[in-house]
Amino acid sequence: MTRSLFGTDGIRGRANVAPMTPEMALRLGRAVTFVARKHGRKTPRIVIGKDTRLSGYMLEQAMAAGICSMGGHVLITGPIPTPAVANLTHSMRADAGIVISASHNPYWDNGIKIFARDGFKLPDEQELEIENLLRSPELDKGPTGARIGGATRIDDAIGRYVVFAKATFPADLSLDGLRIVVDAAHGAAYKVAPAVLRELGAEVIALGVRPNGQNINQKSGALHPEYVQKEVVRKEAHLGIALDGDADRVILVDEKGKVVDGDAVMAIAALRMLKDDRLHKSTLVTTVMSNMGLEQALDRAGGKLLRTQVGDRYVVEAMRKGGYNFGGEQSGHLIFLDHATTGDGTVAALQALGVMLREQKPMSELARCMERFPQILEGYTFPRRLPLDQMANLQKAMRAAEQTLGKEGRIVVRWSGTEPKLRLMGESTDETKLRNIMAELRAAAEIDLR
Repeated sequence: MTRSLFGTDGIRGRANVAPMTPEMALRLGRAVTFVARKHGRKTPRIVIGKDTRLSGYMLEQAMAAGICSMGGHVLITGPIPTPAVANLTHSMRADAGIVISASHNPYWDNGIKIFARDGFKLPDEQELEIENLLRSPELDKGPTGARIGGATRIDDAIGRYVVFAKATFPADLSLDGLRIVVDAAHGAAYKVAPAVLRELGAEVIALGVRPNGQNINQKSGALHPEYVQKEVVRKEAHLGIALDGDADRVILVDEKGKVVDGDAVMAIAALRMLKDDRLHKSTLVTTVMSNMGLEQALDRAGGKLLRTQVGDRYVVEAMRKGGYNFGGEQSGHLIFLDHATTGDGTVAALQALGVMLREQKPMSELARCMERFPQILEGYTFPRRLPLDQMANLQKAMRAAEQTLGKEGRIVVRWSGTEPKLRLMGESTDETKLRNIMAELRAAAEIDLR
C-alpha cells in the first residue's frame, strides 16, 4: 500500500482546503500522539514549530488540540526554522517534532512535516502507518480527566537554535571583517539567521525580515535570489545568503553577485572535506537532479558521488544506511550529518563561510572548482496526472532522447512530490540539441495527458 496523504516532504496543500484543514490537523495530532505513546512514554512530549504563514496559527492550535486530546504534552516554539524543530526534538528528548510549513510555496499553502524523536524525518513506512491510523476508529476515543494533555511554550527556542548553529562553525574562526547580505524570505529564520551571523562577528545586511503572514517567499529568499544579488553588489558584500520560507535550504551569492547553487556549494564543501579527510568513504550523496559537473569535480579529486531519488529525505536515508556524512540537493537542501539531522540553510552557509576563511579565497574563485554541464529544468502543470509508465508517448520520447544523448548527457522525468507538476530535467554538452529534446518530451507528455 502506498501513501496518498504524505508526499516527498510531508503533507502539503492549500490552507483551509482538504487535506490542509484544521480538522485534519487535529486528527493528525491525535495520530502522532497515539503512535508516540505506543512506542514510548505514557504522556508523549511533542514539539510544534511553524513558519510565518497566516494559516500557521490555525493549524498549530488544531494540532496542539489533537495532541492534548490524546494525552500528549505540546511544546510550542512559535516561528522557527524546520531544522531548529528537528534539533529541539532531539535535544529536549521529545517523542516527536512537527513543523507547520509549506517551505518554498506561496503563503496561501501550508504543510506538515513530522520528525521522530532522533530528529530525523519519519521514513515512508511510518508515514503510511499514520495515514492508516487517521482512518481508524482507534483515534475516536481519547483520555479523560487528569490524563488529558497540556502545553508549554518554549520561550527560549530561538536562543537555543542560535547557540546550536554557532557551535557548528569552527571554534578557531570568526566572521570579523566580513559583510554578509542575508535574505530570510520573510520566513522562519527572520530572527535567527541575522542573529547567528552577527554573533559570529559579521556585519549583516538583512533582507526579508518583516513577515506579515502573507509575504513569505514573495519576491525574496531562495526563490528570488536576484534581490540578494543586487544588494551584494551595491553594498560590496563578501557573500549573499538566500534562505527559503522554512530555512532548510540555501542559495549563496558570490561577491560579484553571481548565484552559487546547491551543487556548487556541495562541490566546495565536499572537496575541502576530502582534503581534510573528513568526507566519510570519500563519498557525497545527492539526487538524480545534480549536475554531471559535480560528479566530475569529485572524481578528479578522488571522491565519489552516490545518487538517490529526488527528496532530501532519501538523501538522508542513503547517508545513514551507507555511513556517509555529507549530502544534499541542487535546490540547496544541504545535510551536514556531523552537525544536523536534516537540511539546514543557516548551518550550510556557515560551512561554506568556513571554507572561504580556511582557503582564504572569495566565493567566486571557490565556485570555479566545478564546471557545469548545460542543464535545463522545466515544470509543467497538467489537468490530470498519470503514472509515468502509463504515458506511452512520453516513454517513447524518453527512449529516443537517451539514445540521442548517449554518454554526453542525460534526462530525468518525474512528477513533483509537492506540487501537481511534471518536472523535466536534461543535461548535455550540446545545449541546442538538448532544447530540441526537451521540447519533444513536453509535446509527448501533452499528447498523453489530453
